[in-house]
Order: sequence, then structure tokens, then C-alpha cells
Amino acid sequence: FGYKNERYREFGWASAKMDDLANCIPARLTALLIPAAAAILWLKPLNAFRILFRDGRKHPSPNSGLAEAAVAGALGVQFGGLNYYFGQPSRRPTIGDALREMNKNDIIKAISLMFVTLTLSAILFLGFRVILLRP
Repeated sequence: FGYKNERYREFGWASAKMDDLANCIPARLTALLIPAAAAILWLKPLNAFRILFRDGRKHPSPNSGLAEAAVAGALGVQFGGLNYYFGQPSRRPTIGDALREMNKNDIIKAISLMFVTLTLSAILFLGFRVILLRP
């Protein structure tokens, strides 16, 4: 639902907008935690912040681009450009700086970054829960 093509443009509009709204706060919190996770993993946390604020809004999705930009900055790579969706070429804005070529180790680093970000968010929200439920 919500694909931006002629066949589904009207059909998925409402669900796509509800998805954008529901993920607005979680996407921003996640994007802000990625640089912290990058610091733990000895990646590029300052670059993650820089690219997040510079390129986070370049993505067509109001939410996806934020985390993508932070990850691109943390890894020192560039996302975007020419992509293919359903076999059709689609040119997107670039996110991040091509400081180096991507390689298969970046997949492992990105997965590690995802798990550390998840762990930080769990600790953060469990901490808030404990504080809020204190007698």
C-alpha cells in the first residue's frame, strides 16, 4: 500500500500517510540514537550527526531518510543515486558522502549499528519506564 505508482496512487494514500504519522517520533528518536551507537562501535558518530542534519530530509519518505542519513554518515558511505524498484530505474538524491567505496563489511557494520541502536533504545525506554513507575 502507498506505492507511488499510477496503479496504487489512490489506493494506498491514506495508509501511507498514517504510516508516516505513526513513525514520525520513533524515526527521529532512532536517528538520534544511531550516532551514539556509532560511537560505541568506533565508527564515525560526528559524521553521522552531520549527515543526518544535512541529508536526512532528501529522501522521499519523511521518516526513512533520517536513519539512512545517520547510517551513511556513521559508515562514511553514500546511499541513493540510481536504484531499481520493481525493475524500473529510479534516480534518488544522494545521502552521505562517498568517502570510500562500499564493501561487504559495511553490511556487517550496518547490522551491528542496528543492534546497538536497538539495545540503546531498549535501555533508554526501560529506564524511562522504571522512573515513571517509581512509587
